Amino acid sequence: MASGIVCALPAVARADTDLAKQLQNPVASLISVPFQLNYDQGIGASGDGNKYTMNLQPVVPISLSPSLNLISRTIIPLAVQNDVTPGTTQSGVGDVLQSFFFSPKEPTAGGLIWGVGPAFLLPSNQTGLSADQFAAGVTGVALKQSGPWTYGILANQLWDVGGGAGATEINATYVQPFLSYTTAKSVSFTLNSESTFDHVAGTQQVPVNFMVSKVTKIGSQPVSIGGGARYYADSTPNGPDGWGARFIVTFLYPK
Repeated sequence: MASGIVCALPAVARADTDLAKQLQNPVASLISVPFQLNYDQGIGASGDGNKYTMNLQPVVPISLSPSLNLISRTIIPLAVQNDVTPGTTQSGVGDVLQSFFFSPKEPTAGGLIWGVGPAFLLPSNQTGLSADQFAAGVTGVALKQSGPWTYGILANQLWDVGGGAGATEINATYVQPFLSYTTAKSVSFTLNSESTFDHVAGTQQVPVNFMVSKVTKIGSQPVSIGGGARYYADSTPNGPDGWGARFIVTFLYPK
């Protein structure tokens, strides 16, 4: 019995490491449900505001053919912000970002993994947390995985749709280059930036994130647990400033 357990452990470790690497791939054929808590500060004209945002981010792959997947990625932000307008607090659901990636199930001959498709911004109309404007556009991702390394870029472009006179204008580009290293013990070290360029206002916001996460199990449920720091290399007027933090728990449902 003991020898059987000893032989099984490397296989379990490999499975966890494989899950950790799949999690670094935005278009992997892996159902995942991340709960991502972000803390930002230095917000508002006075610089005294802070914001907690819990992003619920389910990822669901759908097989369209023997060679093609459709990956649904949804970001639902639940936010609480204090003193962004001095002496006030706002809380509720922010605007929902829905992205779809048509992605080949196998990498190209050169090892490139990619996906492209439409993206939609669905306004929550929550005061202080919403752009109050529907937007649509395109999104794409390209990456490579070589040994323990994963590196690539994810981006989207959104434009406002309809809304009539006086509606919020949206012309925004989001760019997320990322680099991660996954060890044999299913620990991943990730560096990325999540830059947003507002072409209407002529401003940009560039948070840089460093995260450490590990795949483990809660009972029989595979989960990834991680945390780290973020620093705003650049920010919009009255936007977050300086240091922030991120904590994330991701429930994994491998096929």
